[in-house]
Amino acid sequence: MKKILNKLKNNEISVEEAEQLIKTQNILELEDYAKLDNYRSLRTGFPEAIYAEGKTNDDLINIILNCSNDNFLVTRLTNERYHLIKNKLTKLKDDGLNLKYDYKSKILVIRKNNPKKIGKIGILSAGTSDIPIAEEARIVAEESGCEVIYSYDVGIAGIHRLFKQIRTMLEENVEVFIVVAGMEGALPSVVAGLVDIPVVGVPTSVGYGVGEGGYTALNTMLQSCAPGIAVVNIDNGFGAAIFASTILKSKK
Repeated sequence: MKKILNKLKNNEISVEEAEQLIKTQNILELEDYAKLDNYRSLRTGFPEAIYAEGKTNDDLINIILNCSNDNFLVTRLTNERYHLIKNKLTKLKDDGLNLKYDYKSKILVIRKNNPKKIGKIGILSAGTSDIPIAEEARIVAEESGCEVIYSYDVGIAGIHRLFKQIRTMLEENVEVFIVVAGMEGALPSVVAGLVDIPVVGVPTSVGYGVGEGGYTALNTMLQSCAPGIAVVNIDNGFGAAIFASTILKSKK
């Protein structure tokens, strides 16, 4: 982009030509199956995220190797698939990028630069079974620049476990809570009734009977009578982290 702007400054190209060159650099097309958003982090402040599901291993490798962002994520990448493709990603290390895979959240972090810190969030999960989605939120939040304090398995079945964790997080000056819960999905309402900062509810698909698939948890959170709750889609730890990070960025 600097080269293009210098050419424009020196009257080597017209404004229209500069505009066209910038547009063509923003998106990198890979044949007929992908269009990479190479400047997403500059435009939105958040790292590019590549969704692994539905892509062949070859397509996924090609997309990863051609992504020009310094920091980006590969989400919903199973442990089995990661081990199938990891040896083909050694070129990234040669380019000075660090690779870190987390099997709980199924996220591959690819990073050259440490993200700039923007604030603190607290993450709570109702049960141990909700941890994979909570971990997805944690990693995405950290890669967006948040410092994360978290505590898991503090749901309403043993609500006495919750209060100390909330107090500790508030004493640490967290500015947003992400609360992850399946089954009946009541925990975000409880937390929102105790704190004076935003709460992002994340329903999970953990449950059985009428709670199967996460729809009961979703409806409970949407129907909450406690004010100050925003709710994301079922199992959407990624979206919760981006929303919480956006709140923090807007306060700066």
